Amino acid sequence: MSGTGQPSSSAPPWGGLVVISGPSGSGKTTIVNRLEQDPRVHVVITATTRPMRKGEQNGVDYWFLTREEFERRRDAGEFLEWQEVFQNGHLYGTLRSALDDGLRQRERCCVLEIDVFGGLTLKGQRQPGKYVFIAPPSLDTLRARISGRGTESDEAIAIRMAKANVEMERCREYDHVVVNDDLEATLSTVRRLIGLAETS
Repeated sequence: MSGTGQPSSSAPPWGGLVVISGPSGSGKTTIVNRLEQDPRVHVVITATTRPMRKGEQNGVDYWFLTREEFERRRDAGEFLEWQEVFQNGHLYGTLRSALDDGLRQRERCCVLEIDVFGGLTLKGQRQPGKYVFIAPPSLDTLRARISGRGTESDEAIAIRMAKANVEMERCREYDHVVVNDDLEATLSTVRRLIGLAETS
């Protein structure tokens, strides 16, 4: 599987929304962090109810909300999509206001890193954009990457792998699938797909 396609000629090559998804351990966060170093890229901050980890900042890594606040804003229609991502009680979602703020910056590429099913929800809503799925070379490689972090229990790894199996079955519903077997090559492919030159 590999990414294909050319940037649209109807807008600046780096304009518009880019949704990046993939299983936990696929490398999508690293790719988004590298993309964010380009001044033409704006990364949308999503919201979560999970506790803030050491070194994280509210409004930088996530919008950290209490469950009550998250549910209140969800019920008020403020989320475009939301998911309980890892069956651990923590909710994640994309605030309509955060995406709108990003899309107003028309001279920048608006990148949204999101859960696979959240991405498919946006696609089902016909939210215009390029939908890019970051896939691991294999599920065995994915398991090794997650285990290698040393931060997950065996039970948590099993949950992530079960979810990854389902996510991989849905990857073809994305516009592009890019296999991350080499970070620099994958980053180059993603940049090409979204219309960014290799250098800022």
